[in-house]
Amino acid sequence: MSLASAWYRNARWLKLLRPLSALVERVSRKRFSSRFEASAENQLPVPVIIVGNISVGGTGKTPLTIALIELLRRHGWTPGVISRGYGAKPACYPWPVTSSTSAREGGDEPCLIVRRTGVPLYIDPNRVAAARELLQHHACDVLISDDGLQHYALPRTVEIAVIDGARGLGNGRCLPEGPLREPPERLQLVDLVVVNGPLSPTARKQLTDLRLPWCPMNLEAGKLYPLAGGDAITADTWPLERRVDAVAGIGNPARFFQTLRELGFDPIEHPMADHANLNEDALSFGSGLPLIMTEKDAVKCSQFDLANSWALRVDAQLDAHVEQTLLTRLTSRSAQPTGHKDGSETA
Repeated sequence: MSLASAWYRNARWLKLLRPLSALVERVSRKRFSSRFEASAENQLPVPVIIVGNISVGGTGKTPLTIALIELLRRHGWTPGVISRGYGAKPACYPWPVTSSTSAREGGDEPCLIVRRTGVPLYIDPNRVAAARELLQHHACDVLISDDGLQHYALPRTVEIAVIDGARGLGNGRCLPEGPLREPPERLQLVDLVVVNGPLSPTARKQLTDLRLPWCPMNLEAGKLYPLAGGDAITADTWPLERRVDAVAGIGNPARFFQTLRELGFDPIEHPMADHANLNEDALSFGSGLPLIMTEKDAVKCSQFDLANSWALRVDAQLDAHVEQTLLTRLTSRSAQPTGHKDGSETA
């Protein structure tokens, strides 16, 4: 049993790690108790929206970030995005990610965000440095930090925490006994808790015990895009056999495989580690079947010669309360930029 599997099955042997978890919890409580006391030299001239989580692994932050970019643009804002760029190996930092940036250079998630939205995006483990470099080159009036909830040097206007509805908070313990970077009570301090997908009974009880209001988010499957180029198709018009090889190098591969089943496919599951480095050999399964992968994996495969390979696009569908709360927070905290917002022009 892997450590991650043990976290979500609440394996008894994890109690041996409790002394280390207690230390992590003490340190994290001390850090987030002063979370909004960013030093004067780290202040930024535009509001910052943090999209993050307290759990290790994927929860749906990137689809939410893409949805927020589109939401903000509809209301007249000009967003930019900053990210750590996990796994990226650029020539230097801060580094701009463009539509031609390779996943190796810019990271899989930043590359996906840019290719989907065309948003200005810079990566740097120092998010403040990334923000300043972005604002120096682009006229953005709001920034979204893809991840960074625990990066307390970065000032923030709005904090959004994302939870995987199926897995919840695991056993509710901090690393290494559990999957949490910070204790569950940290969620009581954010502006919005967004739950990705239906809540399991365990996850619902966790949120109820914390007395946490939350907003639902669902990932809606879109079209399938051939990696070799060409027209996208829907699952309903899929002309090939339904038995497929399926690759998912994300935080929760099971969610992707279940989505394929709901679309009528019969996937042979090939789960990969989150942010896994992919190559043509790793994707040659010898079955002769069509290959379907996540968008996040597809950005790492653009240079591969992969025939009969497809990427499934997913879009985050947000509850109306997310939009209302986000816009209210931005404007109520003196974050209203000049220009057209919600259809009205400021003087």
